[in-house]
Amino acid sequence: MKPYFLFALILVILVACKGEQEKTQPTVEDISESVYASGVVKSRDQYQVFPTVSGVIQQIFVTEGDVVKRGEPLIKLDNEAARLSTENARIAAEYARVSANAEKLNELREAINLARSKKQNDSLLLVRQRNLWANQIGTKVELEQRELAYKNSLTAYKSAVLRYNDLRKQLDFAAKQSQKNLQISQTMSEDYTVKSETNGKVYSVLKEQGELVTPQTPVAVVGDADEFILELQVDEYDIARVKPGQQVLLNLDSYKGQVFEGKVYKVNPAMNERTRSFTIEASFVTTPPALYPNLTTEANIIIQEKKNALTIPREYLLDGSYVMTEGKEKVPVKTGLKDYQKVEIVNGISKNDVLLKPVR
Repeated sequence: MKPYFLFALILVILVACKGEQEKTQPTVEDISESVYASGVVKSRDQYQVFPTVSGVIQQIFVTEGDVVKRGEPLIKLDNEAARLSTENARIAAEYARVSANAEKLNELREAINLARSKKQNDSLLLVRQRNLWANQIGTKVELEQRELAYKNSLTAYKSAVLRYNDLRKQLDFAAKQSQKNLQISQTMSEDYTVKSETNGKVYSVLKEQGELVTPQTPVAVVGDADEFILELQVDEYDIARVKPGQQVLLNLDSYKGQVFEGKVYKVNPAMNERTRSFTIEASFVTTPPALYPNLTTEANIIIQEKKNALTIPREYLLDGSYVMTEGKEKVPVKTGLKDYQKVEIVNGISKNDVLLKPVR
């Protein structure tokens, strides 16, 4: 056979094969409809540690991987100014103590006792003078002088008591105020030691000794040592179908080819305006052997499932609601659940029908 005849024959066969439309028949199988989500693995209660004051890192007490308890120090900042302020507040508190001003109080107590004695003496003299005046002894002027002396001593006594009470109140106030100032200074001094807010593991130390940090600068990442969660992002168009309790099927780049199961437990109601997505939190049902914060994941959140459904490949669906039969008849169908490859046919065809793949 000559070469050009052979080539022509092959060309005719290829054209004939190309012209034949692909066919399929519906299949009875399980199908599920899902929503796509992407996100990261996070340790439960994972958070960034921020200092509450600015300062230079003087000492770092932990390294990555250390297990810490709530209240355990992580980083210490230089706090010389805070130490001096606390010492100054302590001196002021000592000076303002009531016991430190006992001499002033004793002096006013003596003045009260003296004024009380004079008042009592003037009171006796006034009574005596009134008795004399009743017996027409003495003069009116002497009686009036005794009354005036008693009033003056009574006023002096009351004034001494008032001065004592005022001083006592002032000293009590000053003592309490200075004690509060000392507590504030001590608290501010403690702020220079950054502590863990939870029991967990140190996953990252973000700064080094000698660096300047501020309350806007994270210095470490801490989270639960054993439990991990999924933080997933779902598009705003799909969020209405996602609810707590739904199954999540996911894969991780660290475990290629493996599928793990999770469950949605929280749907955050606020949308991220920049990405137009919602944050979904899910827990692991089947957990990989080892997990680390910030591993990336892709997941499908199962919205609906149906067993023994009649399905066809999605590419055989024409205009969303028709199929082409072997006799090239365009038949309307009612669809149900859809996944990325298959679509459920509720009615319109049976599993015995032969369908042609539409020519796109």
